[in-house]
Amino acid sequence: MDRIQIGLLIYWVLISLISVAVCAWDKRQAKKGGRRVPENTLLLLCVLGGSAAFWAAMYRFHHKTRKPKFYLGVPAILLAQVAIAIWLLVR
Repeated sequence: MDRIQIGLLIYWVLISLISVAVCAWDKRQAKKGGRRVPENTLLLLCVLGGSAAFWAAMYRFHHKTRKPKFYLGVPAILLAQVAIAIWLLVR
């Protein structure tokens, strides 16, 4: 692996961990009636590369699973990211 690939892998792991942590924290805040994370921030984490981890966390924590923006949007973002990755690898 070259430095760019290692850097991308580290970035992906970090954004995935952040996405799971923010999902868990928002669910906790929802239960407690505390200050919530804006939905656009959650979706931004997905767009930035945390979509697979966030999707898993959604169902693990039963969070945002009834909102079409999330149960349709997060998999759509993930599919787009996979398609882009495949395209980059093939070309």
